[in-house]
Amino acid sequence: MLTVYHGATDVVSSPICAFGRPRLDFGQGFYVTDIKEQAIRWAKTMSGKRSLPPVLNIYTLNRELILLEGKHKIFTSYDAEWLDFIVANRRGENLASEYDYIEGGIANDRVIDTVNLYIQGLIDSATALQQLAFYKPNNQICLINQSLTDKYLHYYGSERI
Repeated sequence: MLTVYHGATDVVSSPICAFGRPRLDFGQGFYVTDIKEQAIRWAKTMSGKRSLPPVLNIYTLNRELILLEGKHKIFTSYDAEWLDFIVANRRGENLASEYDYIEGGIANDRVIDTVNLYIQGLIDSATALQQLAFYKPNNQICLINQSLTDKYLHYYGSERI
């Protein structure tokens, strides 16, 4: 079992995958991370935008079984495949819809400028990848399949930050 976190301004005891926005890195789904500090930063960011207190939602995820049962995609680095996948999803091509579970680096504040330059055609793939090589990926998990999420993600609790 893996402990994962979801930063928000609400307690999310029953995640719903379809509530996620469609043009995110890994498409529409419920996003969690195994990096507590990353979820806390996101909760604080959302808190500032919504003027609501930040909340850290905590879950256990049976990663082994969800990977065994569902169709998954795991990115281990900021590479060409990751870059093209992120860009396609942000453009609305929805490559993520082929999967139940996607895991990998997040296009956060540290790397989004490079991704945006690539999307706009201002730099090529090779230049983008050279710039991204300086960053160690954070980790995000996108749960897309609701029945697998209900089966393998279990709410543990929430805490105000």
